[in-house]
Amino acid sequence: MFFVAGLVMSGAAKQVLDGSTEQNMATYGGGAIALIAGSQTARKPKIKAFLGWPGTLWFLFVCNAAAAAGMYVAMEGADRYVGSGMMGLVSVGALGGLITSKRKQRAATTQHTHYDGPWG
Repeated sequence: MFFVAGLVMSGAAKQVLDGSTEQNMATYGGGAIALIAGSQTARKPKIKAFLGWPGTLWFLFVCNAAAAAGMYVAMEGADRYVGSGMMGLVSVGALGGLITSKRKQRAATTQHTHYDGPWG
């Protein structure tokens, strides 16, 4: 619930608030709330297992990379760099999860398929 509230607060700040100070506080505060709430939610066992699945990681990697590129093209000023940078970080994080899962999978298969024979 706090995750969604933080996203709404961050996303709607420009449409609702007029002053730049209040806008910035709502945008960055909402982003911080969403980040903290999202990281707490990701620690739950079912969600952690879902986020570790390769299909989910590929989806996050591709969609967030495309969103980062789209934000960079469509936005102006500092929003361009902050928005595309954050989406790019999520994409890189998903790529890191893919690489880690492949390494674990490769290590598990090489460990179990090694056979020294009866005299090993």
